Amino acid sequence: MHIICSDLEGVFVPEIWINVAEKTGIDELRLTTRDISDYDVLMQKRLSILDAHKLKLKDIQDVIACIDPLEGALEFLDELRADHQLIVVSDTFVQFAGPLMAKLKRPTLFCNSLDVAPDGTIRGYRLRQPDGKKKTTLALQGLNYKVIAFGDSYNDISMLKTADAAFLFRPPENVALEFPEFPVTRTYDEARQQIERAIERTTGIAAAN
Repeated sequence: MHIICSDLEGVFVPEIWINVAEKTGIDELRLTTRDISDYDVLMQKRLSILDAHKLKLKDIQDVIACIDPLEGALEFLDELRADHQLIVVSDTFVQFAGPLMAKLKRPTLFCNSLDVAPDGTIRGYRLRQPDGKKKTTLALQGLNYKVIAFGDSYNDISMLKTADAAFLFRPPENVALEFPEFPVTRTYDEARQQIERAIERTTGIAAAN
């Protein structure tokens, strides 16, 4: 049996922090896992910026409420879920994800959580588990699934390396160049084709068929 694991931001929805940066005018918040490979370093930097500018959870949630899925993303998700099981495995947070999941018709989501003070100040974050994307893949393989994974950033690489088949979706040039072992797709049609080829390969069916 096959199961698909995908990233969220940059794949189905725009990058949340880039939208926050554009809304607030704080350019430093444009940094994402496409730029900084160490997630803890990135998050500590984000938290310090939020603190310096007195931004609270609601300020970010107000931005998220205005974010729509990427063009074609919902149709792509609908087509995938018609034929395959899919889990979105993301480093976002439950406090961010609700409006986005509603707009995507609520796919299964594995993500993290924020530590929020009573006044709405974001004090820190809690990982569901360290290297959760890789461990999700390993756990599913332990249940005898063949895992097909795709994402766009540094924080997806351990998941892609562990999966039975994997590819990059609209990665920045630095990520694509650093990990040439993964095919690069730029459109949902290309991603769909890559998934079907991966299923054929991992089930021993010749791609030509």
